[in-house]
Amino acid sequence: MAAVLRRGAAGLLSRLQTCAPTVQTPSSSKSFSQNIPSCLWKLGRLNHVAIAVPDLEKAQSLYKDVLGAQVSETVALPEHGVYTIFVELGNTKLELLHPLGEKSPIASFLQKNKTGGMHHICIEVDDIKAAMTELKKKKIRILSEEPKIGAHGKPVIFLHPKDCHGVLVELEQA
Repeated sequence: MAAVLRRGAAGLLSRLQTCAPTVQTPSSSKSFSQNIPSCLWKLGRLNHVAIAVPDLEKAQSLYKDVLGAQVSETVALPEHGVYTIFVELGNTKLELLHPLGEKSPIASFLQKNKTGGMHHICIEVDDIKAAMTELKKKKIRILSEEPKIGAHGKPVIFLHPKDCHGVLVELEQA
């Protein structure tokens, strides 16, 4: 799965931020982008991968009791229509999502994907407002007019998956 995420990330990141500085990869001397002007905002690290789950207690038990991960308490986020649990992984986190209310976006996701599955990735940005302005200019659809406060207490936005190679992308203010 890590290889799939890395392959998809290269194309996705170049589409999201075509004005990124030149980046060298460890396995190659080729860069992702060259001679591109600098942006007013920068992509940061992968904050988390979110997984929609039909049974939050079973999912929490899998990561905590079976795999031995450090797992947070359940937090309700009514504005987003979800319950969340974070699983600490050292270099990033998993976010377990479960519907909160009938209009939850996770409820509709689980209707299509009965056993759950990957819902979105979250990438940190250093200036979410500048990112929004630039992404709108690049015709990347943002799923809300303004950032909402996310599970970490920071502003977040979601980018339309059809504009991001089939991936729902959450950007979070670092």
